[in-house]
Amino acid sequence: MKLMIVDDSNIIRRKIERSTEIEGLEVVATASNGVEALEQFPKVRPDIVTMDLTMPEMGGIECVERMVEIDPSVIVLVVSALSDKATAIEALKKGANGFLCKPFTEEELNRAFRELLEEASHG
Repeated sequence: MKLMIVDDSNIIRRKIERSTEIEGLEVVATASNGVEALEQFPKVRPDIVTMDLTMPEMGGIECVERMVEIDPSVIVLVVSALSDKATAIEALKKGANGFLCKPFTEEELNRAFRELLEEASHG
């Protein structure tokens, strides 16, 4: 399973990279905004993407929408500090599969990955 991490915070990108303890989950790309993410997306074809919502150039909601247009089977986990439920719901409507609030623990991140991957494998 290929993972792409999209977040404008280098600290968060590194935290997610370090925290993935899911067997067979490999980080294939990282991006600091939606524009970068969409440039890399068709090249690396990730199975799962972690997506921040508030980023420069292109925000997460628009990016999620475009990624789902390119690959409807992509799994998107929104990872955002916005405790704003309306924004999370908007992202889910656009095709995101789950939502994790920052700050998060490694345990919470890995639980979210496991749940999403389980849902995906059971169709």
